[in-house]
Amino acid sequence: MNRRDAITRVGLLVGGTVIGAEAFLTGCKKSPEQLAAASAEFSPDTIAFLDEVGETILPASPASPGAKEAKIGEFMKAIVTDCYEEKEQTLFHTGIPKLNEAAQKKYSKDFMDLAAAEKHDLLVAVDSEMKEYNKNKKEGDPQHYFSLMKQLTLWGYFTSEPGSTKALRYLPVPGKFEGCIPYKKGDKAWAAT
Repeated sequence: MNRRDAITRVGLLVGGTVIGAEAFLTGCKKSPEQLAAASAEFSPDTIAFLDEVGETILPASPASPGAKEAKIGEFMKAIVTDCYEEKEQTLFHTGIPKLNEAAQKKYSKDFMDLAAAEKHDLLVAVDSEMKEYNKNKKEGDPQHYFSLMKQLTLWGYFTSEPGSTKALRYLPVPGKFEGCIPYKKGDKAWAAT
């Protein structure tokens, strides 16, 4: 699968376009100073927060690992830092305190202090708010901050090793080279992908 296909599929999963896809497809062209400044926004606490958001969106189950195992916070850091434009980075970073404000408003606690069920209920409410916002937004209005977090969670998870090999059906293609597989006359040849 190439990058365009992956981005298209993630866009279909979240019901729209992937924010920052243009920078990702064209290649990230940031100076080392820009990368260092953008990376400074991601403290270990921020990455742990993003891991928790991702784990709430895609929790671990007996059948598959959760977003934490896919290191979703680190994935978000890499994409936001390396590929997002400054306005998208700002939108992403303002979403973290907004999510904490929503938790404070609803439960009088920070997001990280909520029980798993409370985190789930909060993100369902924020997701509904995002859908309403996106339905009524005008051209030129920014995306809802939660769009970024949700898209990056889905994209990062389903393209990670744990997500693609344990949560999805996985068949390595073309697989490893085995030069001594016996050939029987009439067998079909292997297709190259």
